[in-house]
Amino acid sequence: MSSPKTLSEIEDLLPALTALRHDLHEHPELGRAEFRTAALVAASLRDLGLDVASGIGGTGVVGVLKNGASGRSIALRADMDALPIQEATGLPYASATPGIFHGCGHDGHTTMLVGAARHLARTRRFDGTVVFVFQPAEEGLAGARAMIEDGLFERFPVGEVYALHNWPDLAEGEIETRPGPIMAAADRFDITITGRGGHAAQPQGTPDAILAASELIGQLNTIVSRRIAPTDAAVLSVTRIEGGKAHNVLPASVEVTGTVRCFDAAVQDRIEAALRKVAAGVALGSETRIEVAYDRYYPATINDAGAAAHALAAAENVATRAAMAPHPSFASEDFAFMLKQRPGAYIWLGQRRSASEAPLHHPAYDFNDGVMARGIALHTALAESRLSAQAGV
Repeated sequence: MSSPKTLSEIEDLLPALTALRHDLHEHPELGRAEFRTAALVAASLRDLGLDVASGIGGTGVVGVLKNGASGRSIALRADMDALPIQEATGLPYASATPGIFHGCGHDGHTTMLVGAARHLARTRRFDGTVVFVFQPAEEGLAGARAMIEDGLFERFPVGEVYALHNWPDLAEGEIETRPGPIMAAADRFDITITGRGGHAAQPQGTPDAILAASELIGQLNTIVSRRIAPTDAAVLSVTRIEGGKAHNVLPASVEVTGTVRCFDAAVQDRIEAALRKVAAGVALGSETRIEVAYDRYYPATINDAGAAAHALAAAENVATRAAMAPHPSFASEDFAFMLKQRPGAYIWLGQRRSASEAPLHHPAYDFNDGVMARGIALHTALAESRLSAQAGV
C-alpha cells in the first residue's frame, strides 16, 4: 500500500517528466493522429523493460509490467489526444501547431501514467500485472471503444480499470470520486428543416424554415422541464443554428445542432422520443420537412461502487483531501466504454491554483505540473493496494 513516502520517492522523476509534459504540450496531436505521442510513450515503456504493444485501436499503446506470481491484474488508463483550439497561454512551451493544443490536460495524464510506470518498474511493491493503457481519440472520437473492439481486454485481461482526470473545479491536490454516475452520457442531434426558399417579400408562398426552426428551438428547450421528472437530471442545449445568406431571401433550409446530457439510458430514450415528436409536430404545422439525426456517442460513465471505495482509500495517503464527490459532472468521457467492460472507477484530481484558473477546453488552460507527483502516487497506490495479497482482485 502506498504511503506518504511515495511522494518523496517520486521527486527525482519530476524534472524529466516535466520536460516530457512540456514537450507533449508543444507538439499536440488530434485524435486518431497521435503518432509522435504514441511513439514517445512506447519508447519510454520499452526503456523500462515492459512488454509493449502499439497500434491498438489506431494509435493506442499498451505496456505490461509483471511482478511476482499472482494472477491478479489491474489496468491504468490515460488519454493522449489534443483539441482543435488555438492556444492563448503565452507559455514558452505553447503549441507549435496552429489550431491544436492540449486544452484538456491529456499531456499531463499521459505524463503521469508514464511516471507511474517508471516508479512501479523500479519499486515493484506489488504482486501481479499492471497494464498501462494509453488511449487515443478521447475527445469525441471514441478511442476507448476502438481499443476495446481491437481486443484490448482479450489481449490484456484485467480485473479492474482506473483512470484519472485533472479537475480545475477542485483545489490543487484534492481527489474526489463517487460510486455510480460520475460523468454524463453525451448525445448529439442534428436537425435539418427544409422549406422551399424564395423572396422575403412574398413569404405566403414559401414554407419558412427559419420560422419553423425558431419554433422548434423554443419547444426543444421545454423537453427537460416539462417531459422529464425533476428527480432525473438532464440537460438539453441547442448550440448551433445556421441558414440563409441574404437579407431578402428566405432560405430553403436551416440546420439546428445541439447536445443532450443525462445519466440514465431510460431518460435518454424519453428525451430522444420527445425530440422526434416535437420535430414532427413543427413540421406538420409549418409545412416544412424536418429530418432528425440523433447520435448517442458516449454512454454515461458509471463507477463500480467497490472500485470507487478502493480509489478513495488509495487517495487518502496521497491527496491533500480525499472525498466523495457530491454530484456527477454533465461533461462526458469515453472511459465509460471501458467501465462497461470491467469494474473500475474514474477519479478527479484537483489542479486549481487560483479563483481565476482557466477551465478545461479554454484557450488559456494549462495542466498544473504541481499535481503531477500526486497523480503518479495515486496510480501507484491503486496498483500496490489492488495487487496486494489482501486485495483479492
